[in-house]
Amino acid sequence: MLTLTENAAAVIRNIAGQQDMPEGTGMRIAAAVDGGLNLNLSPGPEDGDQVVDQGGARLFLDSQAAQMLDDKALDAAVDPDGAVQFALAEQE
Repeated sequence: MLTLTENAAAVIRNIAGQQDMPEGTGMRIAAAVDGGLNLNLSPGPEDGDQVVDQGGARLFLDSQAAQMLDDKALDAAVDPDGAVQFALAEQE
């Protein structure tokens, strides 16, 4: 199962908390037609999504994304201008 670093959990909590979104909002990762991944803010999981709730950060994965990311860790960083960068790494 995909795991989150402490940085990624903090960034997701921060993003979800800044928006005028309901409690339980998280980030959703879905497989794209071109083989990539889409990352969006979502008020909740969709039917069939795998839910990762780590440190109060909620992440929703569609079934294809869950398979692709099963052995990965999601990290995040914020640059000095406030732009968020997400990155995937192998789980340690």
